[in-house]
Amino acid sequence: MTQITLLLDKLREKGLKIATAESCTGGMIAAAITDIAGSSEVFERGYVTYSNQAKTEELGVAKEMIEKYGAVSAITAEHMARGALKNSKADVAVAVTGIAGPGGGTPEKPVGLVFIAVAYKGACKVTKNQLSGSRADIRREAVTRAVNQTLLVLNF
Repeated sequence: MTQITLLLDKLREKGLKIATAESCTGGMIAAAITDIAGSSEVFERGYVTYSNQAKTEELGVAKEMIEKYGAVSAITAEHMARGALKNSKADVAVAVTGIAGPGGGTPEKPVGLVFIAVAYKGACKVTKNQLSGSRADIRREAVTRAVNQTLLVLNF
């Protein structure tokens, strides 16, 4: 059984709906969920907010916050997840923002830096991840970690 299947089973078991808010993964989490038959029972909606403007318009992330902390930051990831919950009928939301590369990294925020946030029951768990490999590797690993983090949050 895959982690995605486990996630869908856990959501069904708890009677929950999920929303995704994705930047560097570009909808890959939503695609992984909706690849499984019956996912419509638990998948509420997905936001692909690649640009800063989209994060602001679709998820309500304050422009000033992005300017101060950057699009790739723990605070932005948290606000993406909370915005996905606020703007949907979901019970849980997972958000991902990061630098998939191969360009775009800096010494402070290197390629492979990915923040994952899961909002559920008023709380939001954010993790900082430093991934490696190709752009495709980083994006795939971000999806895997986002699913696993969501499972961990739902198990509490």
